[in-house]
Amino acid sequence: MFVLELTYTAPLDAVDAALEAHVAWLNEQYDKGYFLASGRKVPRDGGVILAVAEDRARIEEVAAGDPFVTAGVCAYRITEFVATKTAPGLEAHRQTLG
Repeated sequence: MFVLELTYTAPLDAVDAALEAHVAWLNEQYDKGYFLASGRKVPRDGGVILAVAEDRARIEEVAAGDPFVTAGVCAYRITEFVATKTAPGLEAHRQTLG
């Protein structure tokens, strides 16, 4: 499992100009099963995405396709972790230490 932290690298008007494309991209990733949750940080200086993928290389590839990245308005910090405990409904994503 991965925590993707987005940090805006441009003024909010530039972020907002790419927002519609970013939301469409988010929807695609939810449809593909990569994203579990996402939203803006408070204060609004970026966002957070909780994601799953077969490996780090795949999630890096997914993040690189974000219109925010291609527009040059954000940078990603990706943290991988082993989800040994989950809330009900997320059991399919529970992992074991190996």
